Amino acid sequence: MSGFRCRQCDYRSGKWLGRCPSCGAWGALEEHAAEGSGQRVTVAAGTPRPLPQLDAAAGTRTATGIAELDRVLGGGLVPGMVVLIGGEPGIGKSTLLLQAGAALAASGGTVLYVSGEESPGQLRLRAERLAVDSPALLVLSETDVDVVVETVRRSRPSVVIVDSIQAVRCAELGSVPGSVAQVRESAARLVELAKGTGTPMLLVGHVTKDGSLAGPRALAHVVDTVVQFEGDRHHAHRILRALKNRFGPADELGVFTMTGAGLRAVGDPSELFLAERREDAPGSAVLAAIEGTRPLLVEIQALVGEPAQGSPRRTSLGVDGQRVALVLAVLGRRAGVELAQRDVFVNVAGGLSIVEPAADLAVAAALTSSLTGRPLAPRSAIIGELGLTGEIRRVSRLGARLREAARLGFESAVVPHGVTPDAETEGLRLRAARDLAEALELVFDPAAAPRTR
Repeated sequence: MSGFRCRQCDYRSGKWLGRCPSCGAWGALEEHAAEGSGQRVTVAAGTPRPLPQLDAAAGTRTATGIAELDRVLGGGLVPGMVVLIGGEPGIGKSTLLLQAGAALAASGGTVLYVSGEESPGQLRLRAERLAVDSPALLVLSETDVDVVVETVRRSRPSVVIVDSIQAVRCAELGSVPGSVAQVRESAARLVELAKGTGTPMLLVGHVTKDGSLAGPRALAHVVDTVVQFEGDRHHAHRILRALKNRFGPADELGVFTMTGAGLRAVGDPSELFLAERREDAPGSAVLAAIEGTRPLLVEIQALVGEPAQGSPRRTSLGVDGQRVALVLAVLGRRAGVELAQRDVFVNVAGGLSIVEPAADLAVAAALTSSLTGRPLAPRSAIIGELGLTGEIRRVSRLGARLREAARLGFESAVVPHGVTPDAETEGLRLRAARDLAEALELVFDPAAAPRTR
């Protein structure tokens, strides 16, 4: 018995259709052998085992040689671990993995780099630019997934890098490389190979125009770790963020700087993000944020324009636009700071994206500072979530945030009411506020006069 399957989205149908009902592609349904046809096979039942008798899958981690990458992965590579690294074209995915492959090869292992998009000559040019020249880094220019699987089984490398999952294909499928069916089948075979041989595998993934990983949604489910490379190609900073991790904390973050010689890990990102900040500039606030397990100090910038003609503009970069709208509403109703008829621009300096609600109070302070022309208190961090009634709500891991501020020499912090300082933050003066109106009285520098620019 046969059926029909869409080569674009893998939709199944019992009869041929000119247009796929799922993805709308024309002429995409192809005949294939229906699954489950034929006689039923009798198999023996499996033997369940008690949970305490199971062996831990983590085993010994292998460091990649790049500290920020190891941080995002949870400490390094685990045997059989499959990592999917996504990001926009030109962001640095291949550069990072080539540097990681060279570091792994230098530590005594053998790394197989499967290049499906670049020729060996192109890869060699990048390696020369990165000063990578290791005989233990093997290169295979191949797109057939069966050839890749057989090569890995025969050569038994320590780590496999596939660049990219959208470039490899299964010969049995008639669809083009990168289609949903090809990506799903190729990824399934590579994951099965990694689990069967215990070989860690790093897969490069493309992204769509909206920034999500290209291919089927199931791709993110079958791999162990999904890592997203973020950043503006016009800036030197690159953010590596874990979106999923079965062997470590999710939402962990690593920071890199793109240089002419490749990516350089940033060990102290707080100093990097605050390096160019002007303390006496209105509209600038310092937020003590948490990204994964790492506390970061970042600059929140705000600019309030003159009363707008027509609909005022609302632009936010690096912060959620819905949270900014909430802050604007609470400022107007609970603190008397009216911004409904003004253009509002909010930005996180350095290209970082902040999604946690702990940034609410810093955004409100920066907006009020820009409106009044008064700079905020120097060397002061601001932490707090805003409620709709104007209260300042507590946030998670406040102690780690305050310790990071104290480490960088900050003198004070505006925090929610009821916070008790610990021994490591004794040099940091805490200014507690119950609501937004009280907090806005504490954030400003009393000695600074209003400035117009």
